[in-house]
Amino acid sequence: MPEWNGAAALEAIGLPGSDAHDLPASRLTFPDGAHYRVEIPSTEGPAALEAVLEEAMRLRVPVTRVSQGSGVFMHTDEELDAMARLAAGAGVEVSLFARPNAGWSASAMARSAVGALVAPTAHGADQLAAVIDDVLRAAAHGFRSVLIQDVGALYVFGELRRAHIVPADMQAKVSVMLPVANPATARVMERLGASTLNLLTDLGVAQIAAIRAAVSLPLDLYVECPDNIGGFMRYEEIPDLIRVASPVYLKFGLRGTVDPYPAGAHVEAVLVANARERVRRARLGLDLLERSRAARFRASDPGAAGLAVPAVAAALVLGE
Repeated sequence: MPEWNGAAALEAIGLPGSDAHDLPASRLTFPDGAHYRVEIPSTEGPAALEAVLEEAMRLRVPVTRVSQGSGVFMHTDEELDAMARLAAGAGVEVSLFARPNAGWSASAMARSAVGALVAPTAHGADQLAAVIDDVLRAAAHGFRSVLIQDVGALYVFGELRRAHIVPADMQAKVSVMLPVANPATARVMERLGASTLNLLTDLGVAQIAAIRAAVSLPLDLYVECPDNIGGFMRYEEIPDLIRVASPVYLKFGLRGTVDPYPAGAHVEAVLVANARERVRRARLGLDLLERSRAARFRASDPGAAGLAVPAVAAALVLGE
């Protein structure tokens, strides 16, 4: 019987045995041949989305995806329809959060010293059903991308997509709150039905490269993140992040801020101002990339192949 160590055992089952310290360049791209796309997170509602689209045009930032954190159920039907129309007209994907979770319920453990581990989970079957209600409602309004932060909810999503209870072209974006920290976890999420993986914010480039070696899905990486998930900026790493992680979504959050969830009209002015500044930060990041001596990487434009742009003209009959 051969002697095994951890690295050899991982390689025997087709996983990297170590982080990729040689930082190999990824050979993968998006369907349109692009290496990276720009995502603006925490775009909460029609006013914030409109601000993102205006600033993207003014600053010539190719925003291809926005994501939202408050949850589908925190929007009226009219607000959902307005967001879908705006995004469809611009060729931009909108990924809406499928909530609620333990952190938003009467969970005592979610408020304990280990609460950060518990808060993202779907707390019981009723709450899991509520998460799926958000998925189905998003689909009914034409959205084709949802954010998921519970492993069971991701499994259910994959099964429902196979059963055509949700549209076959609907995508599941794994939230940063569903920790993907190593190649094995990334592969599990891929097999459960994930369409794109938001990695932990503090992974080094070698760690990210090892995850890229294990999966072919697009990776989502924060270039700047709010304080509650690290509060750091890694703009100078953008060339290396694209090189090893392609195809990759570069996410531009804001340091010095916290999650606004659940958002609403009472903080709309802040939401809109933050949305505009996130686009400006993206412009700064792209300017830095252009000034670098890195290889010339290609960005996707709005409307590119593979984007889950809302299907506003689709009349979805759930269950068919």
